[in-house]
Amino acid sequence: MSDSTVEPEPDEPLHPQPATPIAEKKESKVNELVLRLVTAAFLIPLVLYVTYIGGYGYLAIVIGFILIGQREFYGLIEQKGAEPFVGLGLGFGVAVALVAYWGSEYHMTLLLTASLLAFMIAQLRKAEITEALASISGTFFGVFYVAWLLSHAIVLRFFYEAAASRYGEFDLAWIGLVPATGAFFMTYALVVSVACDAGAYFAGRAWGKRPLAPEISPNKSVEGALGGLVFALFCAVACKGVYEFFAPDLSKAMSWGLCLGLGLLLAIVGIVGDLVESLIKRDADVKDAGALLPGMGGVLDRIDSPLLAIPAMFYLMMAWVDLQIG
Repeated sequence: MSDSTVEPEPDEPLHPQPATPIAEKKESKVNELVLRLVTAAFLIPLVLYVTYIGGYGYLAIVIGFILIGQREFYGLIEQKGAEPFVGLGLGFGVAVALVAYWGSEYHMTLLLTASLLAFMIAQLRKAEITEALASISGTFFGVFYVAWLLSHAIVLRFFYEAAASRYGEFDLAWIGLVPATGAFFMTYALVVSVACDAGAYFAGRAWGKRPLAPEISPNKSVEGALGGLVFALFCAVACKGVYEFFAPDLSKAMSWGLCLGLGLLLAIVGIVGDLVESLIKRDADVKDAGALLPGMGGVLDRIDSPLLAIPAMFYLMMAWVDLQIG
């Protein structure tokens, strides 16, 4: 019997799983960008056209944005475990918009106060009181944050009427205001805030390195914010230039210097509005407030900058009118 040594079988070579191909990630970003551009190409001209025309169609568009944005906000509240009064909150949201159309910003404030009282009374009728604070405050903040702020899109669009109700028989044409001036003011506010958002998005993708607010939104960068400001100022000047060429009477009230100053202020306010909505989403642990707009998320994700920029535009222009008359 011969003594033989059995050689051990060699170990099977390891075959680690390959990392996720970078090409797939790039393809996903490209698809998202294409969807974003297609959605913007459809939505922006529609909103700008309805803004210029005004009337009940404009009111309906604003109410639609309020209802969808408010419902998305209440979804974030529900994500936190609270139970907002969704139906009652949406009802007051529509009422605020209607009062803005047939009344004034003062009447909007009165209705906002009444809504808080209604929410407190509604909470008293609920058997479950453990989340009373979250329910009342969440429902009220939805009316304030979405409906009340966005209703300024109505009083800004009809700025001449708002100024006339405050200053009575004063000849507003003396300071360059005509009945359709609000169409330019509203268009200008939208153009600046949307341009800042778009500029920040593309500049951040191209050059973003230093985080702007890492705890709130890690993807936003200082370079992106600066790019947004520059693009917003460019579009502010372009917006006034287009109106100066096609409808100079509507933009006559805003000088070129005021155009640049307001553009910078509104862009900064828009960045703050974007960060506020990011803070709310981060608290609710969601990426987007909704999924209605392909490539863009929800309505609330798109109106976060205008939500603060539009009221800022309205009150700044009212202050400008006060200075002119005073």
